[in-house]
Amino acid sequence: MHQRAYEGQCTAEENRHASAKTPIRHPKLTLFALALGTFAIGTGEFGSNGIIQLFSSDLDVSIPVGAYAITAYAFGVVIGSPVITLFAARINRRTLLLGLIVLFLIGNGLSALAPDIALLVAFRFVAGSVQGAFFGAGAVVAAYVYGPGKGGKAFATVMGGLTVATVVGAPLGTFIGQNAGWRAMYWVVVAIGLLAGAALMAWLPRTDALRGGSLAGESGALRRINVWLMVGVAALGISSIFAVYTFIGPFITDAASQDASLIPIALAVFGLGMAAGNHLGGRVADRYEHRGLTWGYSAVLALLALIGVAGGDLLILLPCLFGVGATMMFAIPTIQVRLTAFAPDAPALMGALNLAALNLANSLGAIGGAITLNAGWGPLSTVWAGFALTTAGLLLYLVTVARVKPVLRSRLSNAAGAELQPEMRSDPV
Repeated sequence: MHQRAYEGQCTAEENRHASAKTPIRHPKLTLFALALGTFAIGTGEFGSNGIIQLFSSDLDVSIPVGAYAITAYAFGVVIGSPVITLFAARINRRTLLLGLIVLFLIGNGLSALAPDIALLVAFRFVAGSVQGAFFGAGAVVAAYVYGPGKGGKAFATVMGGLTVATVVGAPLGTFIGQNAGWRAMYWVVVAIGLLAGAALMAWLPRTDALRGGSLAGESGALRRINVWLMVGVAALGISSIFAVYTFIGPFITDAASQDASLIPIALAVFGLGMAAGNHLGGRVADRYEHRGLTWGYSAVLALLALIGVAGGDLLILLPCLFGVGATMMFAIPTIQVRLTAFAPDAPALMGALNLAALNLANSLGAIGGAITLNAGWGPLSTVWAGFALTTAGLLLYLVTVARVKPVLRSRLSNAAGAELQPEMRSDPV
């Protein structure tokens, strides 16, 4: 009885939003504005990794101490983004996105002005707190633009800006930092953020269909065990990206015995794989419940094993780097759709939690790789840390939430004005 009542409430809520839906004047430009925002965010995030030696030297600290600024950003995503999303639950998604861009500009502008490492750490936390909330709210708006049944494609669109940042934004930011100073890199990020803010202001639709929900509804999702199981699946499984991406430099120079000038090329190859996998994964996530995740995780395990055995050959290593980026990103839209299916009344919060899980994966992959390197197992040993973590994530999924049917088969734009999602094709796990 309670479940029927719950479904009735959700259906009534969706019908209310659907009746409020208004035509979108510039749908493609709206999607472009969202992707430009995530491109700016990704450039600031990944570009910071490329200038860590520069700001550490300038602020007179060691590189391990300078790395606290990178870690602070990740903590901003993990802690700050869900908190912002919860407390901004009632705010219209358009207003929220514009406010988040302002906070993004403040965090990166202050980073460029930081006089010491302590303040840089604080300002990077502020900048990181924007990321998950922006992706969550942006995915809701993108789902509103695409219409019913396209939640995975919507999240992939928003993620698209981040993947492009790994190919273009981060290398460009690093180049600027090396030639004009590390502070210049953050000013460039601010400039891109200003362009994104102008685009969002111009092209985000003004409609009550994008109004927020209740704090109780958003926070209630945090009491659902399946939500946290999916967060665990994401944090464990996606960690293999970072067990590889973090150590691409040693892969090229130590394992493959190539010149360091090939490292940017290897990073770009990995980023291209991420972009391709994200695009395909969004389409699969809207059609099948499990395939994006189970196929993505299974494929990356095979690629990790191949790198571990034969990654010293550059002709094997480079295609595998593309494949790891592609197969892992292939899984992420399915993770988002499944998260939102377990909490259809909190799609923005689920987007924030997904990004938080990815940053936890960042830490797990880097820590796991560091453990294998410190044990003296060689430069390619980091892939086995990723292999173990992704295996754990896949097994967790298969024995828990893979066999659980969501209370309501809903899509990412529930809170953004849509009908119930058409039934996905049932596929074996």
